[in-house]
Amino acid sequence: MKVEYVSPFVEAAVKVMTALLQVTPERGTLSARPQVFTTQQVNIVCGITGDVEGQVIFGMSIVAADRIASRMLGSPVVTFDQLAASAIAELGNMISGNSMTLLHGQGFTCDITPPTIIKGSNVKISTLDIPALVIPMRLKDIGEFEINVSIKERTRRAA
Repeated sequence: MKVEYVSPFVEAAVKVMTALLQVTPERGTLSARPQVFTTQQVNIVCGITGDVEGQVIFGMSIVAADRIASRMLGSPVVTFDQLAASAIAELGNMISGNSMTLLHGQGFTCDITPPTIIKGSNVKISTLDIPALVIPMRLKDIGEFEINVSIKERTRRAA
């Protein structure tokens, strides 16, 4: 996978989280995985279709998810319920949507699928042999937020 596919997701995450949560994420060290595997408890999965295809997964602990949802909703989240899940899904949707705009600026036409929330630890998600690049981010007073980007340029079929 090309590293330039990752930059739009990092840029969009920083922009959205800074505006929405009033915290500037601190970026960690980029790493590669042969497939998407997350140990995070709450994961937002967005599919990507078009000139590039695959998945992006935003992962965080349940504590970080509660804190993010609390900031987004303007009131404390005591239990990660449907309302909190909806807020977290919208965060993934906003980051992914902004990323598509940035990818479009690089000449790619692509779109996202609606976000899906997956709760549970040690989740392995098939990405059809597309390796993942992982960018950890630290959100002050919130916790860790992990971005797993697993996309590739779509192969063109001969006419």
